[in-house]
Amino acid sequence: MLSLFRANTTKIKPTQKQARDWRPLAYFNLYRLALSLLFLILFLLGPSPSILGSHSSSLFLGTAIFYVCFSVFSVFTIRRRKISLQRQAQTQVLIDIIALTLLMHSSGGLTSGIGILIAIAIAGSSIILAGRQALLYAAIASLAVLGEQVYAHLMGLFSTTAYTLAGILGTTFFATALLAHVLATRIRESEALAAQRGIDLANMERLNEYIIQHMDAGIIVVDENGRTRLVNESAWYLLGMPAMEDNTLLNKVSPELADMLLAWVKDPGATPKPFRAHSDSADILPKFTTLGRAPHGGVLILLEDSSHVTQQVQQMKLASLGRLTASIAHEIRNPLGAISHAAQLLAESPSLDKADLRLAEIIQSHSVRMNHIVENILQLSRRERSHPEVIELKAWTEDFAEEFCSTENLSRDQLTVDIHPENVTVQVDTSQLQQILWNLCTNAAKYGHQDEEAVRIVIRGGITEESMGPFLDIIDFGKGIDPEVAQQMFEPFFTTGTESTGLGLYITRELCECNKARLAYHAIPTGGSCFRINFPDPKRITL
Repeated sequence: MLSLFRANTTKIKPTQKQARDWRPLAYFNLYRLALSLLFLILFLLGPSPSILGSHSSSLFLGTAIFYVCFSVFSVFTIRRRKISLQRQAQTQVLIDIIALTLLMHSSGGLTSGIGILIAIAIAGSSIILAGRQALLYAAIASLAVLGEQVYAHLMGLFSTTAYTLAGILGTTFFATALLAHVLATRIRESEALAAQRGIDLANMERLNEYIIQHMDAGIIVVDENGRTRLVNESAWYLLGMPAMEDNTLLNKVSPELADMLLAWVKDPGATPKPFRAHSDSADILPKFTTLGRAPHGGVLILLEDSSHVTQQVQQMKLASLGRLTASIAHEIRNPLGAISHAAQLLAESPSLDKADLRLAEIIQSHSVRMNHIVENILQLSRRERSHPEVIELKAWTEDFAEEFCSTENLSRDQLTVDIHPENVTVQVDTSQLQQILWNLCTNAAKYGHQDEEAVRIVIRGGITEESMGPFLDIIDFGKGIDPEVAQQMFEPFFTTGTESTGLGLYITRELCECNKARLAYHAIPTGGSCFRINFPDPKRITL
């Protein structure tokens, strides 16, 4: 994660730094263009008492035209950036010094006042150029002004000399360069700090967005008008992946959730009840929280998958069951073994009549049943934590079908595997999935066929249309299960027969919940039963 944001930082910094460095050069060139055009326009307006070009009009006109052309040319070079920033800035400040010195000389020397404009050029170069270069150009400008004054004095061009003014102007150049350099340094540091803070904020925003989008809990932010401002991936998945656009109304995303939000707004103390987005989804428990202190602010909706809570309750249940079975296992199995052994010895007695022999068989069969119950409970209490792995559902199920048919003496035609698409993957503990399918297929082979008909089982799988998650159906073609029985068949010790313990389906459902899967029964209208296992999306599961 950190390397990702560092990579983003290295991408952002050079671009921002280039824009930050080139922008002052472009602005200063616009000032240069405006100044040169102003000189040229004022000179071409006609006769006036202006001092511009008063000493040499031809020199003033030629320099002004060159200054304008150079400014226009610099506009294109700055935009293209073919020439480096340092070289362009150095060339431009030299041209500024030369052009302004010539304009000053052609207008009567230092007394024209044009020389003070060189100080602005020095200040601009100090902002753009770093280090001691600003002082270098201040020295060049001072020498240019002083040289112009010496040349004018030696040639007798002007009636008065202005060495004092030249010295003051040179001092002004150095002072301007120093102050501008200090100011530019602080500006650069402030800009660099602001840019770094901006990058840090952008990275923090991306980090927050990544965390929110990849949270197991669903997050929805709704404004005062009931429009969704934020829906993370978990919430979208829990709500059945509805079609959404920006600012979609909550009642279009989930009418049940919108009604619960309205009820909570009217009575914030009410406890929301779990609901299901569709028939195959897990129970979703919403929690509502007001955002901000404004009375009409937004609402944060936290959606929790109840399977997480169910799994925690399951672990507590197994821990309690383990302590219970540890205390009673020896107390039950020891006398149970004695009873079973005594029944076996009694059945071998030649003096028993048929009625007493039948009673001995009843004792023996119920002792075996009691022993199975104890073993099943011990199996629940001793079961280790799930160790999930990603598997291809079709290939794994085909291997299971081969093993089940060979063990239960079924032909391969009696157990059909139909999974589409073939690349469906699930994340599950394969040993527990083996036990789940074995229990369901055993029940289907035992009870799921009509009288005198051959056993026929279909294992069908794929992706559900509602949740887009993997599923597996175990289908038989028997008489089906009575609706009243179907409501209780997952409860422990519930059975309609005398030979079963009533723990098979209970253990199967518990194993599914340990893998965050859901086991449900669906009656088939034409006859038969369907037990569906809804697996969580392997891309989103966190075990």
